[in-house]
Amino acid sequence: MKSTPVIDLSKAPGERAAWDQPTWKVYLWAVCELIFVTNPWQISSGLRIRVLRAFGAEIGDRVVFRPRTRVKFPWKLHLGDRSWIGEGVWFHNQDHVYIGHDVVLSQETFLTTGSHAHRRDMALITRPITIEPGAWVTSRCVVLGGARIGRSCLITPLSVVDARAVPDGEIWGGNPLAFVSERMLDGSRLS
Repeated sequence: MKSTPVIDLSKAPGERAAWDQPTWKVYLWAVCELIFVTNPWQISSGLRIRVLRAFGAEIGDRVVFRPRTRVKFPWKLHLGDRSWIGEGVWFHNQDHVYIGHDVVLSQETFLTTGSHAHRRDMALITRPITIEPGAWVTSRCVVLGGARIGRSCLITPLSVVDARAVPDGEIWGGNPLAFVSERMLDGSRLS
């Protein structure tokens, strides 16, 4: 009878591979995130943004950042003007997340840039996420590392966006992700 091997997780490389900052800064961020960003109280969106910027996040003007959000590493978050980040959005950004202007990430959407070499040694593997201007990722979606969501796309609720490029101006949804329709049916394009 064949014995199926098991990866010894105590020998898996990369526990802190994505930190790329001093240990003190990572731990200080964890405290500030808990008090100012993840905090469920309706404290100022502006205060959340100031704290994120203090730790290196690039956040544009007139961004709305709702309560209960989580950001693994703010120095790997790039967010364009006038974007809306809904309550409970989680950026598990072990790699960079690039979000254009006028993007909506709705409630409890999860963006993760990391995975593991599951066939080898469980080493950390990261890939960035790019969400182009005008896109709307609706409630409780999962966006995986390597994904590129095109300009003015709409991702329907509970969808999983894997490491692919979703074309501009389209609606996609489901798991597995599939084309639904064009977003701007009358052919109009907004600025």
